[in-house]
Amino acid sequence: MTILFLFVALFALMFIGVPVAVSLGLAGSVTIMLFSPDSVRSLAIKLFETSEHYTLLAIPFFLLAGSFMTTGGVARRLIDFANASVGHIRGGLAIGAVLACMLFAALSGSSPATVAAVGSIAIAGMVRSGYPKPFAAGIVTNAGTLGILIPPSVVMVVYAAATETSVGTLFMAGVVPGVLLGVALMVAIYIIAVKKNLPALPRATFREWLSSARKAVWGLLLMVIILGGIYSGMFTPTEAAAVAAVYSAFIALFVYKDMRVREAPKVVLESAKLTIMLMFIIANAMLFAHVLTTEQIPQQITEMVLEAGLQPWMFLLVVNIVLLIAGAFMEPSAIILILAPILFPIAVQLGIDPIHLGIIMVVNMEIGLITPPVGLNLFVTSAVTGMPLSEVIRAAMPWLMILLGFLMLVTYVPSISMGLPRLLGM
Repeated sequence: MTILFLFVALFALMFIGVPVAVSLGLAGSVTIMLFSPDSVRSLAIKLFETSEHYTLLAIPFFLLAGSFMTTGGVARRLIDFANASVGHIRGGLAIGAVLACMLFAALSGSSPATVAAVGSIAIAGMVRSGYPKPFAAGIVTNAGTLGILIPPSVVMVVYAAATETSVGTLFMAGVVPGVLLGVALMVAIYIIAVKKNLPALPRATFREWLSSARKAVWGLLLMVIILGGIYSGMFTPTEAAAVAAVYSAFIALFVYKDMRVREAPKVVLESAKLTIMLMFIIANAMLFAHVLTTEQIPQQITEMVLEAGLQPWMFLLVVNIVLLIAGAFMEPSAIILILAPILFPIAVQLGIDPIHLGIIMVVNMEIGLITPPVGLNLFVTSAVTGMPLSEVIRAAMPWLMILLGFLMLVTYVPSISMGLPRLLGM
């Protein structure tokens, strides 16, 4: 009865247009008041506990680092470096845009930020060079999803907080899948570029390549600082995020000097607004997850799954279907916080590694970011290019097939995500 009321209340509130975060909080609160022996005071305590979660502190710092990197001209230098590296290949500007998305993803931890930073420069550059605008927009919309798969990733931090798994191991598990998906997109672009005879840039001389690498090195160095610092044991992922925020501010203000000091408060304010929005969703989703846990709903569902005799491969197929549907309607962090506490114990019982499950969930969230009606990347691309949303959706859909094929590969070949962490003894 409790589980039925909880989910009916949630979907009824969302159906009548109540924001997702408020729907989560209200459904959880009303369920506790009607069915739980817990006092109403426990609601306030649970909401406050969310803000004290040490792992989640990484989120505002990674968002701040991404804001400085986006505003401070790092994206432009990464795109120049990518074009100097692969621009001479047929379809090289588009391949360079994917490479730039991969590099920026390793700095920002956010897919919409990656689309905004790379798309605002790369799409216009491709159109000027003779690429069809829908083709350029579709590529960046899809490649931007790498922002949450290639570490650092805000969504991975949320999953780690929800399931109490290692952020560092999750980050390392995302490296190979992230690179593999980026390469798959590049190969697809090359095949289409050869068939359609898309333009290629003149080959950059070694001196030109070296010059672009030198200008981009400060941004590229941040990857070494974040991942090197975490895996050397120098600092935790949360401390790495704080270091990244300070470093990116220093680079934008004093090295590249693309920003003035008086512009810094505006950047901090914008990232603070994004943080508050995200943390409000997380706080309410944590409250919802708290109701699930206190009513032992995950345990009940686990028992039902085990009694039904569901095999691991069948369970993972169901997980993918549920997540793909949820991803079309909800923000990734909310989905992770609602479903991870339910799916995690079932996966453990069936012998599925929690880290592998985390990567599967992140890849599903990637697809959700380009799936209408709520795909965030679609809205960002529309804003950046001025294209109507319907055109952006049509441009992004053909590339979605690659992501769906990649999802099946990651789901049923665990060594893609687990190989590197195991190799490093994590």
